[in-house]
Amino acid sequence: MTQFTLNIETIDLSDEQFYQLCQNNPDLRFERNSNGELVIMSPAGGKTGHRNIEIAYQLQAWSRQNQCGIAFDSSTGFKLPNGADRSPDGSWIPLEKWNHLTAEQQEKFLPLCPDFVIELRSPSDHLKTIQKKMKEYQENGTRLGWLIDPQTKTVEIYRPNQDVEILENPSTLSGENILPQFTLNLEHIW
Repeated sequence: MTQFTLNIETIDLSDEQFYQLCQNNPDLRFERNSNGELVIMSPAGGKTGHRNIEIAYQLQAWSRQNQCGIAFDSSTGFKLPNGADRSPDGSWIPLEKWNHLTAEQQEKFLPLCPDFVIELRSPSDHLKTIQKKMKEYQENGTRLGWLIDPQTKTVEIYRPNQDVEILENPSTLSGENILPQFTLNLEHIW
C-alpha cells in the first residue's frame, strides 16, 4: 500500500481527537500536513523495518552514551510549529527541550520540531513527497536532517540556510555539531 491523503477540512479534528485516532488504529501510521489533511500510511515492510531499527539502534546508543538529549523512533509524533503532525523515522532533541515539556506533553505528540531528523525512503515512498517533508522540518526548526534513500544509495543532507547536499553511496554520516561525535554507519542500511 502506498500512502494516501484525505481532505478532512470539514471535520476539523482537534489535536486530542487526532491523537486518539492514532491510538485507536495502531496498524496504520497517520500524519497531518500543515493544511490539516490526513496522511495515511501502511506499516513498513521487512527490509524497511530492519533498516529503521538499525538506524534507531545506532542513534539511541549514541544518545544514551552522550546524555545530552533524547532520541526517538519512527512511532513518535511531533506537532510542528506550522500545525503539521509528523513522525520522522528517527529524531533527536536536546535534553533542555525535553525538560521544558510538561509530563503530559511528554506523553503525547511532542509540541515541537526535532533538532535532528532522519527519513528513510521505503520502496512505496515518492521522493518528491519526502523531500517536501524534509524542507518542512527545516522550515520549522530542524538543524540537521538526513533523507536516506537505499534505492539509489544516496543521502540528502538538510541544514538551515544552505542548499541540500547530496552524497552518493557514503559509508558513514556525521552528526556534525548538532550530534557531536555521532556517526551513522550505513553498512547495514545499504
